[in-house]
Amino acid sequence: MAAGKGARPFVIGQLGQSLDGRIATATGSSRYINCPEAILHLHRLRALVDAVIVGIGTVLADDPQLTVRKVPGSDPARVVIDPNGRLPPDARLLAEDGCPVFVIQGYDWPRPAWVTPITIAAGNGQIDPLKIVEALAARGFRRLLVEGGAGTVSGFLAAGAIDRLHLSIAPIIIGSGPIGISLPPIDPLEHALRPRTVIHQLGQDVLFDCEIEPHRTSAPPPRELLLDGVER
Repeated sequence: MAAGKGARPFVIGQLGQSLDGRIATATGSSRYINCPEAILHLHRLRALVDAVIVGIGTVLADDPQLTVRKVPGSDPARVVIDPNGRLPPDARLLAEDGCPVFVIQGYDWPRPAWVTPITIAAGNGQIDPLKIVEALAARGFRRLLVEGGAGTVSGFLAAGAIDRLHLSIAPIIIGSGPIGISLPPIDPLEHALRPRTVIHQLGQDVLFDCEIEPHRTSAPPPRELLLDGVER
């Protein structure tokens, strides 16, 4: 269903990490930090949205398919943020499987015929998350999942572009390596985000379901994401 004129999509951010906030080891190993139930929940999230968004770093590191192969449902459109034309032509998310594929780019890079490029001017090599949301809304997308990586999720969160954040915490301490959420520094603690949060057990992991901005969006959240529970 297409979003009405001026309607802002409902945006879900998703991230999996360790108890000490790491998303990988210092050498980049990250498969699998989170348990199978958390991976299954990620696939459920994909099935609930119109489009799933990842950054080019995630594509280069993990080469994700971004499908709902573990759960019933339709595959969402696939969106990769690639400001500087680094997307490999053999990336798995570029598969010609009938699912729409979009590339958010800072310049007019050539793309395969079945891929829709969306060019948005980049600043300092970065593309404004709010402009990405606006561009996808103009194409009729009402529910978006920002799946990764950590820099992309953090950037959307810092820009005020995320309504709901699902943070899966695995009972593992890695001790070093890249961290999950990283935002611009604040001074008084009163400036910290304090989302309304509900906690769920996903196998060995704990899911923090965080409502970041409960009244900001005109598009309704998926029914399955109401705060009375994520498991239906």
